Amino acid sequence: MVSDKEVSNDDEATRFVVPESLAGGRLDKVLATLMPEHSRGRIQNWVEAGYVEVNQQPTKIRHIAKWGEVISVWAQPAPEDLAYKPEDVAFDVVSESPTYIVVQKPVGLVTHPGSGNWGGTLLNGLLFRYPELASVPRAGIVHRLDKDTSGLMVVARTEIAQTHLVRQMQARSVSRTYVALVHGRTLPQGTINRPVGRDQRVPVRMTTENPSAPREAITHYTCRQAGHYDTLGVSELICKLETGRTHQIRAHMASLGHPLLGDTLYGGRMVGSIKRQMLHAYSLAFDDPQTQSRLAFESSLPADMQEIVDTTVWNHAV
Repeated sequence: MVSDKEVSNDDEATRFVVPESLAGGRLDKVLATLMPEHSRGRIQNWVEAGYVEVNQQPTKIRHIAKWGEVISVWAQPAPEDLAYKPEDVAFDVVSESPTYIVVQKPVGLVTHPGSGNWGGTLLNGLLFRYPELASVPRAGIVHRLDKDTSGLMVVARTEIAQTHLVRQMQARSVSRTYVALVHGRTLPQGTINRPVGRDQRVPVRMTTENPSAPREAITHYTCRQAGHYDTLGVSELICKLETGRTHQIRAHMASLGHPLLGDTLYGGRMVGSIKRQMLHAYSLAFDDPQTQSRLAFESSLPADMQEIVDTTVWNHAV
């Protein structure tokens, strides 16, 4: 079958002559056999977009291939193939050294390319601002924040530094502390030790109740103050992660009946001008990969969270 393939150098199309063994098959199935390195779904997209011709004529997925027909294919890169491209993305750099970069991720910025977000991410912005990160796996990213969670992140600038930081993560020596605004009045302090995994009923949500593939998850929290926003009870919490699971604080607080303000995925309500979950990674501490000295960083609350804090009547300082 390989002998039926020839590549045109002038128009970059890949051409196949339909062999007798595949004659009578539907075009997309025939091409899936001739191009096994590509999924059938991807090939169907190429046909629908006009990147496939039969005998130099436009065609359709359901075309029945005939023996001797010439199929021309202009293979197109998948979105994920274009994901690791430099883009001018806005974010603030808090500190940097030859081995690390501490960034402030703004609300609405996706950390890493993935389904539905193949560009415009923090990773793309890092590659634009620090081209040398192209040689570091995942552009040096060692942990993530949800799209609508703001705050501090550390990025490794070299592969050796990345290994060092990943090991710190595994040893739980990287300190990550968040400010969360939640519904109701919580206990003065507590530790939530409940495994978190994918919600079997709602795949985009994590849960502590009968999760799929649960993983250990531990969150320590302290209530800084409690009060009311209009008639709504609100607590301001300091949450410290011992583990770093997807949506960990969001799922853990919801499991206590105290979902984050604005976190509608976990039962929270939108109030005032809130448009996202009220969660901010406000402090970060780790060992310098080069000097081994302990480094600590803090950032102020973003404007939307500060507005809620300023307009809440705090009547219980803890």
